[in-house]
Amino acid sequence: MNKQQSKQRIEKLKKAIKHHRYLYHVLDKQEISDEALDSLKKELFDLEQKFPEFVTSDSPTQRIGGKPLDRFEKVKHPYPMLSFNDAFSQEDMQDWLKRISKLLSAEEIKKIDFYCELKIDGLAIELIYDNNNFKIGATRGDGKIGENVTQNLKTIDAIPLNLKKDVVVRGEVFIPKKVFKKFKKEYANPRNLAAGSLRQLDPKITASRKLDSYIYDIINPEIDTHEEKHEVLKKLGFKTNPYNKHCRDLSEVFKFYKHIYKIRDKIPYEIDGVVVIVNPNKLFDKLGVVGKAPRGAIAYKFPAMQKTTIIKAIEVQIGRTGALTPVAYLKPVEVGGAVVSRATLHNEDEIRRLDVKIGDTVVIERAGDVIPDIVKVLPELRTGKEKEFKMPKHCPICGGGVIKPEGEVVSRCSNKNCFAQRKEFFNHFVSKQAFDIEGVGPSVIDQLIEKGLISDPADLFKLDTRIMASLDRLGKKSAENFVKAVAEKKEITLPRFIYALSIRNVGEETAQDLASHFHSLDKIKVASLLELENIHDIGPVVAKSIYDWFNNKRNIEYLDKLKTVGVTIARRGEVSSPKLKNKTFVLTGSLNSMTRDEAKQKIRNLGGNISGSVSKETDYVVAGLSPGSKYDKAKELGIKILNEKQFISLISSR
Repeated sequence: MNKQQSKQRIEKLKKAIKHHRYLYHVLDKQEISDEALDSLKKELFDLEQKFPEFVTSDSPTQRIGGKPLDRFEKVKHPYPMLSFNDAFSQEDMQDWLKRISKLLSAEEIKKIDFYCELKIDGLAIELIYDNNNFKIGATRGDGKIGENVTQNLKTIDAIPLNLKKDVVVRGEVFIPKKVFKKFKKEYANPRNLAAGSLRQLDPKITASRKLDSYIYDIINPEIDTHEEKHEVLKKLGFKTNPYNKHCRDLSEVFKFYKHIYKIRDKIPYEIDGVVVIVNPNKLFDKLGVVGKAPRGAIAYKFPAMQKTTIIKAIEVQIGRTGALTPVAYLKPVEVGGAVVSRATLHNEDEIRRLDVKIGDTVVIERAGDVIPDIVKVLPELRTGKEKEFKMPKHCPICGGGVIKPEGEVVSRCSNKNCFAQRKEFFNHFVSKQAFDIEGVGPSVIDQLIEKGLISDPADLFKLDTRIMASLDRLGKKSAENFVKAVAEKKEITLPRFIYALSIRNVGEETAQDLASHFHSLDKIKVASLLELENIHDIGPVVAKSIYDWFNNKRNIEYLDKLKTVGVTIARRGEVSSPKLKNKTFVLTGSLNSMTRDEAKQKIRNLGGNISGSVSKETDYVVAGLSPGSKYDKAKELGIKILNEKQFISLISSR
């Protein structure tokens, strides 16, 4: 066989192998035996070894044996990869529907139906196809930036290496139950094994784990319903979950949930619930996002798995606001694939309600298969040697007095200079959800506090390399990295800044609500208690916490100090220039240099408007990778279309 004949043979082999893999992995059909398919793959491999110039990235042989990576590159997702809020009962689901219905009109509420997917115990992935080939595969990461695991994803037969269309899709990688059995001693649960397998530097190791995948979302096309997205995915050649089901209303969702729970053990991979999604995409988009979760979808979790164990001790932990939280230390027990040795008891009232004693046998569960919790005491198993727990009158860390403010269930350390409080306060400030300063770990914080080098987080920005190098186990290079990491985080968005302040009862969502309502810190400072109470999702207790914090002289001095050391709040959401005033933009397709939300914000910052549909009133259509029908509509109406480079030039030029 000469070179040209070999080339033709290679192309035929590739086509045949792809066909049989598609039948087997997507359609669950088989026309030839595994052995026959293996022989085709062996022939292809041998020919490619002989003529390496004919090896292409979409060849079936490139699924395994890729060159091991020294490290994983970071990948910015075209659009954020969100997670879901949880529901654990029919009441929770009904409450969810009531909440989202408040954001819709009466006519829109009538249009609500649902699409249900199995919540697989795996790892979320994103696949980007460019020029019809699988170009980039990434993990979820923090939702905005993931890890490039393209070579490892190529080892999964269920993932096509090329398509007839450029798309961005999301899905789940998982380990089948029969494969997980072989690794059960090494890994606590299937998700850990899937994650560990996908993050191998050598793709051959990943290939040996026999990972599988289902794709459940497609980002780019303009499709009416989530159910239709799955039909499109299937036609494109992706493997979609055959158990998924359309449900007209919640009663059908409940029937589907019960059915899946009943057959859970027969499903060939681990699941921990059902994801319920508002099916019409326009309604889903309108409902928007709260925190890191879309309002239009929820994870309806299975009942928690329970085991019994013994409470060996109860100790108190001190939080950043001085809250004393009793924690039960347990005789280790495996619950739902994870070993549990601790569980929170929340507060004194919870201990009384449960009638918990040290030495008790208790029922422990992982709520939603995740969070350890004590749900019941078994008093009939008491021996008489059990001991009652009493909340300490003095802080176990600093010795300060413990108080329980009227109307609150939480006891608190009254000493504002308590080491434990200060430590947690600093750890919260540098956490990922706040200033996100890498390399500032608990051990460094402890030393800085103990040596009197910092009194509040503003002092972190005043530290220099000389001071940092004086700390134990911190060399010159580490000290330089620390100072650099802190200096790079002086600019922060308003929601993250508010969260970083450690205002009692203010979490990420409340911080976002405050930022969206006031748009500036100065306006929050002077807000009345009544104005705070009237903000959506902020009740009287939270409003009082916020009002009291901003009316405390010491806190205002702290804010001034942060400003003095150079901390600035990014002016996102404000019009920085009127150059795009009254110009209407429509975005379609994905952009490489920024997310769609970032692009929208840049347009708004320049005075422009965003529209979801193309009309004669549209001034510009920004077309990224794999634009949808909006692109065609713009061409039809003669609307000016900007590619990504032209768009960046427009928003950047003076």
